Amino acid sequence: MPVVTGEADGQGVDGRAPERRLRDTLVVLLGITTGVADATAFLALGKVFSSVMTGNLVLLGVGAASRDPREALRAGLAIAGYVAGVLAGVPIAARPGRRRAWPVGVTVTLAAEACVLLTFAAVWELTTRRGAASIALLLLLAAAMGMQAAAVQRLGQMSSTYLTGTLTSVIAGLVTRRRSPGRARDIGVMVAVIAGALAGGLLVRFGPGWVPVPLLLPLLVVIGSAAISRA
Repeated sequence: MPVVTGEADGQGVDGRAPERRLRDTLVVLLGITTGVADATAFLALGKVFSSVMTGNLVLLGVGAASRDPREALRAGLAIAGYVAGVLAGVPIAARPGRRRAWPVGVTVTLAAEACVLLTFAAVWELTTRRGAASIALLLLLAAAMGMQAAAVQRLGQMSSTYLTGTLTSVIAGLVTRRRSPGRARDIGVMVAVIAGALAGGLLVRFGPGWVPVPLLLPLLVVIGSAAISRA
């Protein structure tokens, strides 16, 4: 008889283990999009982040302390965009449906995120990325990350966007020698974010027209894989 371990993130040795392995792989892929988005926001849109809201809150305070309204404004806009994305994404991700490792609401939310990022790509390619266009790009990118965070939160105790807790859990597990069922996924997400940030940083500097490719491609692969797995 299958044994269910009952971990908080839903992993265990049971009949749905292949679904959960696929879920973890897809969450890791989403980390690439996160890394590209944050690198793009930081390097091209005002030295702020699209998903790291702790950093933006600090930058908001630092901007206020330095009496430079532009610094505080950029951080505030990133926070506002992210909050808007979460507010839009949570009710979509939470839509009722058959209980699965990857609920359909998560895929729908990520599809909505893809629409936001396609809009970002159009503005990115068709404008000078300065002034009002820069603000629009920042809001779109932060909103997309908020939607992604809302989608992944629906999957359980994991994240593809805010990783301080993830890093803490991994280090704590190594110190205590307790093997968390999600450790491989968590390490994978952190590596994916670094790889995405590397790709995004290089493209912003040397090939800005290509930035939307690594930003959108992992997300589209995730959406397509999730849809095929339900067919």
